[in-house]
Amino acid sequence: MPLGLLALIAVGVHAATDALDERLLSLVDLADARFDRFVGRYPLTAPLVDVLSLERRTTLARVLALAWELAADLVLALPALSYREVDAASTDSWRVLLLRCVRAPTSLRWIRPLATALVVVAGACSVARLVQGTVFLSWNELLGERVADGLSRGLALAALGCLLWRLGARAVMRNLQHADEVSQAHARGFVRALGHGLAGSTLVIPLALAAALDASPLLSFVR
Repeated sequence: MPLGLLALIAVGVHAATDALDERLLSLVDLADARFDRFVGRYPLTAPLVDVLSLERRTTLARVLALAWELAADLVLALPALSYREVDAASTDSWRVLLLRCVRAPTSLRWIRPLATALVVVAGACSVARLVQGTVFLSWNELLGERVADGLSRGLALAALGCLLWRLGARAVMRNLQHADEVSQAHARGFVRALGHGLAGSTLVIPLALAAALDASPLLSFVR
């Protein structure tokens, strides 16, 4: 189960990072343009104008995307490795944890579980799209396009639902538990509640938004 949670989160993070590739390249192009304008003013530094070619900028954007993805994996997926099945009576329920989020809010309690939820939806969508495409291509000639399309959509929806039910909910719960444990131990007082873990949370917010807006085409399975 821990490896399953880790895999689903990693797939979701990868899907979100893919959605940000072009935006990262645009930021690198913008930074390079400003650098070129600055060094181009002076004869001594003018040769540096062409130091970053299009190929190098593309490589740099990919390296940045990979580093971002691995860092987000550490933030969101690492707690999943400590997941253990225990008696429900010995752990806090969803209701208890969510009540603490409202009564004693911290950056960790709000951002990490929500980011995990958005990322696991993107990961489940990626797997479901793979199921849909594989089934459709495999059965198209044998059953016809219409039947293969309906069958592939049905199996994709089944895969999506099962992944979110069996793995997605557990991944969110584990990150909520981890955020709650860390918050109770370290985030005492307003400043610590706001600042503890804020760097990692800030790192995953753009990926969570990309996962929700670009990497989770839920309606595509029923259109």
